[in-house]
Amino acid sequence: MTTETRPTSRLRHDPLVRGLGWASAFLGVPQVVAPADFTRALGVGDAPRHRSAATAVGVRELVAAAGLLGRPHPVWLWGRVGGDLMDLTMLARALRNHDGRGLGRTVAATAAVTAITATDVYAAVTRTRGSKPMELTATTTVTRSPDEAYALWKDLERLPDFMAHLDEVRVTGQRTSHWKARAPFGRTVEWDAETTHDVPGQLIAWRSVEGADIGNSGEVRFVPAPGGRGTEIRVSVRYDLPGGPLGKAAARYFGEEPHQQLDDDLRRFKQIAEIGEVVRSEGAPGGKRARGEFPQHPARPLTEDELKEALA
Repeated sequence: MTTETRPTSRLRHDPLVRGLGWASAFLGVPQVVAPADFTRALGVGDAPRHRSAATAVGVRELVAAAGLLGRPHPVWLWGRVGGDLMDLTMLARALRNHDGRGLGRTVAATAAVTAITATDVYAAVTRTRGSKPMELTATTTVTRSPDEAYALWKDLERLPDFMAHLDEVRVTGQRTSHWKARAPFGRTVEWDAETTHDVPGQLIAWRSVEGADIGNSGEVRFVPAPGGRGTEIRVSVRYDLPGGPLGKAAARYFGEEPHQQLDDDLRRFKQIAEIGEVVRSEGAPGGKRARGEFPQHPARPLTEDELKEALA
């Protein structure tokens, strides 16, 4: 796979990249110069193993700072992401084995590192772009005829009803439309698309036109299910995920795995086709707003405030 990245000269003047570089320097110096003081400030004590870990992390931060401030490249951003995950692992271990002294400082440090990790992932993903497209496939069966299933999907402006990542689809011509969608980490992307094949009751295929934020194409086939038991919906989608394979891994870590999203979209399409609406549960009363709840938590009863909001 080939990877396209922003030129080093552009990253050199990128405020976020430079800010992360100075943050690495700010964090790295005290860990190398005074590791015992640093670990005590975190509330984990100054045992030899803690001092050694702090020194190693400090050296890593200084190397990242030198790279980001000297010759900035997305590889340094991904290096920070990897280091952040190591830091979170160590802090989680420290919380499990904590003796109670300085616990509040350790919890605060864990929260701070979590926020830094999210920033680092965002910076790495948005400043790296993989040139190899991703291909997703999914299938479901609905108890509707191929013509009925086709007619429902053909109504493009209803696609956001069951596709969680879509905010809006607007038909702009006989074979053209404008799409607006949510991308990983709170980004919004837009593109114009054209229908390339349209066979009533059998097939709908599309592709984005030049200038799309994320190039994509795909098709939906409507195939009679065996024994006359409805229609098989076979979806194939191809697109470039920002960040390539690394961006895909990061998106999965933060609860936005593309394959799972497509499976969930088809599950909601099945509900609309068969009962006319998407079923909500007490675990996710907000429907599409549940995207903001990642990482997901186990289902639980609604709080009084959530119940009032859902009923309203």
